[in-house]
Amino acid sequence: MNPRLAAARALATVLSGKASLNSSLPSQLDKVQVRDRGLTQDLAFGTARWQPRLAALAEHLLQKPFKAADNDVQALLLVGLYQLLYTRIPAHAAIGETVGCVDKLKKPWAKALVNAVLRRAQRESEAIFAELERDPVVRTAHPRWLQKSLKAFWPQDWEAICAANNAHPPMILRVNRRHQRRDAYLQLLAAQGTVASPCIYSEDGIVLEKPCDVRELPGFSEGWISVQDEAAQLAAPLLDLKPGQRVLDACCAPGGKTCHMLETEPGLAAVVAVDLEAKRLVRVRENLDRLGLDAQLIAADGRDTAAWWDGQPFQRILLDAPCSATGVIRRHPDIKLTRQPDDIAALATLQGQLLDALWATLEVGGILLYATCSTLPTENTEVIAAFLARTSGARELDLATSAGVKQPHGRQLLAQEGGHDGFYYAKLIKIAHGSIG
Repeated sequence: MNPRLAAARALATVLSGKASLNSSLPSQLDKVQVRDRGLTQDLAFGTARWQPRLAALAEHLLQKPFKAADNDVQALLLVGLYQLLYTRIPAHAAIGETVGCVDKLKKPWAKALVNAVLRRAQRESEAIFAELERDPVVRTAHPRWLQKSLKAFWPQDWEAICAANNAHPPMILRVNRRHQRRDAYLQLLAAQGTVASPCIYSEDGIVLEKPCDVRELPGFSEGWISVQDEAAQLAAPLLDLKPGQRVLDACCAPGGKTCHMLETEPGLAAVVAVDLEAKRLVRVRENLDRLGLDAQLIAADGRDTAAWWDGQPFQRILLDAPCSATGVIRRHPDIKLTRQPDDIAALATLQGQLLDALWATLEVGGILLYATCSTLPTENTEVIAAFLARTSGARELDLATSAGVKQPHGRQLLAQEGGHDGFYYAKLIKIAHGSIG
């Protein structure tokens, strides 16, 4: 299959609201030549990244919008525009190959349309964007609801956040301190000619100058390193882990933080890792096995403690709560297409329910670390404020990191070009059983 068609079919499913790229793209990748899989992935993710700009250009060039039944044509047109504007693919190839894919859609009327729009875009896009970019949605390539939210919450930073969201993320490693120290591993990288530098905030983190196949790096199969963003690497040290503790990792998949906790403190009595879907725990088990680690994995709704908790209290809890993922858009650009404004309040409600349920499993004197990969205070400091207001036995602790921006509660890390993702942390201690009102 032509990689343009494969990318368009994956995107059409996303545009229809039926899936994310992570779920729609793999089946399409199976249909293209191995040598074309990288191109297919770039076309799908790149088109999603710039979709607000590409869609605005397409709307300007089209006489009327596409019908819902023609999401496949729309997606293919956007893939064509992405090639013209954001890749080094020669224009004649981008246009010719894209138009050639229309035949596979079995919509003969679309061929002349796609051809005409792409040729006009080739000639006129620069002048058109000069006009369209007066709209911040087009300028920042963010949907209006998100652009307005970021501007309202982060008036000084919102444009930098958008720029970071549109940039390609760096590849960041976490060194497994059970096998190597970071300085020693940096020397190994230097010896093989891989340029890298230590992370600023994580003692175990390394930023690669250029992404690579992780299997080419020293000791990957032996468990010396994992790929994990620097912001996510802060969770384990912020938990103040000690030997003999029982630890709960709630909403644990794909397991990076679970593994990091076990690497950080080998003397833990037990780590219980809970996630809603059993299929997501497969990846957690694979990561644990590669690193030679073990944890008790449970597929359950974290809120339904009667279904999975054995009644033994935890001394530490990590709640990496389901969220809008607005801090990791650069890694999952289709969030711009799949996330809707009404989702935020619903997620904040879910986050509060998880806090209330898991608090009962924490012993007095224990610590709960709340984390999200969201940049929206509605899911972060406001959730913690509401929890503290209704929970008499909870108090907030300071976070032992200079990363991010101090909030009324917790700290907010904003995505940094060349650095960490957007993330949020708040640390709570249980001073008494108390009550949740």
